[in-house]
Amino acid sequence: MNTLKKTLLVETKLFFREPAGWGIALLLPTVVLLILGLIPSLQTPQEAFGGQRFIDIFLPSLMVITLATLGVNTLPLRLTNLREKGVLRRLSTTPANPALLLAAQLVIHLVMVVAAVALLIAVGRLAFGVPLPRNLPGFLLAFALGLSSVMALGAMIAAAAPTNRAASAIAMPLYFAVMFLGGAYLPRFFLPDFLVEIGKFAPPGVQPLLDAWMGAPPAPLQLASLAVIAVLSTVVAARSFRWE
Repeated sequence: MNTLKKTLLVETKLFFREPAGWGIALLLPTVVLLILGLIPSLQTPQEAFGGQRFIDIFLPSLMVITLATLGVNTLPLRLTNLREKGVLRRLSTTPANPALLLAAQLVIHLVMVVAAVALLIAVGRLAFGVPLPRNLPGFLLAFALGLSSVMALGAMIAAAAPTNRAASAIAMPLYFAVMFLGGAYLPRFFLPDFLVEIGKFAPPGVQPLLDAWMGAPPAPLQLASLAVIAVLSTVVAARSFRWE
């Protein structure tokens, strides 16, 4: 336990030395929300949104920025960078097991995701009166599965990519796909129907998040899709991961 704490402390210090990565994940969704909230037309309830305002239903899509950035971009690049520099190989010959370093990285990224989403929800509520999730248990379940799925995808990328450059080549298309299907670039009601349908089942599960946010129960099949992706990606990552 003491070794894990020390490893976590060291990795946290190193993580925060690179503000470009964690700063975007932590602050960008809230900054976008603040900009959108200043547009009067987006503060007006619309029949097309079931009497809700645009910012009320778009907030879950802003969570996708954090989930995608930390899950399928920052995490795999950080892990492959440690492998490429030989850090994991050197640790494997010491009492400091490389698995502890991986655990520390996961903990750091999980905490950052929770902090970013909490900040987003708090600012939305306090600044613009955005309602809190109306189906809190469903929201927490959808969030947990969505987070697990993107983190597992990130781990799988780190396992498959031999170098940092290869990890970036794999991660970036997946990152843009997750952002696009999650409505972070373009609101999902502007997307073709078939892309909206794909997005319902793809990580990080923006549709289950939105359903729970509005008070409806998330669709079991959509939750199951996230769980299957998380489990399969984790299994592939565990079997193919290399320390050097």
